[in-house]
Amino acid sequence: MRIMAVRLVAGAITLALMAYAWLAWERARDPEPITILERVLERGELRVITRISATTYYQTDKGRAGLEFELAQAFAHRLGVQLRMLVAPDLEAIFAALDDGEADLAAAGLTYTESRGQRYWFTPPYKDITQQLVYRVGTPRPDDLSEIGPGELAVIANSSHADRLRELRNRSHPDLTWAEDEHADSEAMLYRVWNEELRYTVADSHELSINRAYYPELRKAFEISGVEGLAWAFPRTEDLSLYNEAARYFTDLRLEGTLSTLLEEHFGHLGRFDYVGFRAFNRHVADRLPRYRHWFEEAAEEYGVDWRLLAAIGYQESHWDPQAVSPTGVRGIMMLTLDTASMLGVDNRLDPKQSIFGGARYFSRLLERLPEDIEEPHRAWMALAAYNVGYGHLQDARRLARQRGYDPNDWRVIRDHLPLLSQRQWYVQTRHGYARGWEPVHYVRNIRLYYQLLQRITEPGRRQVPAGEALGEPPLPTPPAPPGAPLPADPPAD
Repeated sequence: MRIMAVRLVAGAITLALMAYAWLAWERARDPEPITILERVLERGELRVITRISATTYYQTDKGRAGLEFELAQAFAHRLGVQLRMLVAPDLEAIFAALDDGEADLAAAGLTYTESRGQRYWFTPPYKDITQQLVYRVGTPRPDDLSEIGPGELAVIANSSHADRLRELRNRSHPDLTWAEDEHADSEAMLYRVWNEELRYTVADSHELSINRAYYPELRKAFEISGVEGLAWAFPRTEDLSLYNEAARYFTDLRLEGTLSTLLEEHFGHLGRFDYVGFRAFNRHVADRLPRYRHWFEEAAEEYGVDWRLLAAIGYQESHWDPQAVSPTGVRGIMMLTLDTASMLGVDNRLDPKQSIFGGARYFSRLLERLPEDIEEPHRAWMALAAYNVGYGHLQDARRLARQRGYDPNDWRVIRDHLPLLSQRQWYVQTRHGYARGWEPVHYVRNIRLYYQLLQRITEPGRRQVPAGEALGEPPLPTPPAPPGAPLPADPPAD
């Protein structure tokens, strides 16, 4: 009996071992499929297809930049992999890269549409926009699509704009016609309208806002859509592992406030458009800036500040007029007070070199004077505000913010508290009293805009595809982000 029991146990063990060996063999022969997210992690690289534009991705003299780049870079860092940006020549190539598996996702300022939603997964939107019909000042402004004649309207092929026009034609404008350009991008279409090669086009609201700074005669005739969302696109497969991770990423960005900071950085400073002001700026860049640029560059090198930021300050102060004099007695390109000039060793405020170097020295001192825990670029915007309204009033606004439970190191917060200094119920609580607190808010907004314009004007390579990133081109090695690197983000604008 005991022998039989031993034999039964031995047989059971043998059968179990055989079953385990068979399962292991089957698993080796037919392993479980790897998920898209696991494939990205195993590869150690996130492949993102994008396009070159001022609102998505571009090259600067300091490296790669753009909203989509910063979002993708932070997402790759979150995954612990390197980022490989692939630049597509047009929208068709973007979607083809998703279809063919050349890219893991598309981050290219894409709008969700019903037709696109049938082919791709879209993350929750990260920015709201509208589609706008664009015309040039001096040409007829239509009030409705029915006023647009044959040959007058063109849009980008395979775009959400083309989808929307088809929808409107089917619904209410059967006679509407337009052309679709397979090779142009949004900025090229806007340029064609500005250059009077084309009567009308359609652009997303944020793209028009940015490009009006360079083509100030462009105008919105009317909106052809309601509010729509920009989002990332993924291949529409049953494997949602990478998509779900991206959706969680955007949710976290929104909850942390990082997304709003990025959007403010890239779009918040545009503010109200000043047609006359931009025409004057472009004219002064051509006829005034060349006389003083070398001094801005020399002062910037000495004090460790971007020369274009110093030039933007000078333009806001005096329009680069060395003989400028205000009713309050401030003078010169950088509009220094007599006391400030004396403190800085400037004995002739109307001398452009002395004024520029004095202004650079003063701005540098304000940067150094601010508390060390204020990070860039919040630090720069607060120093600009102090340049305008005075360091004491800036600190008053920071104290008010702290008293009310807000972060005094965040420019968005200070931007909202500076105007309180003009209201008695608030300025009586401060050390330095009343100030026209709305002035530094507009001051900083204007300088940020002039700074952005100067960056674009002086960096002709911004529209070039970085080496190794054209679709189909072998990649260049990309250094990984340092451990614990924060999401690249500038503070908001006004």
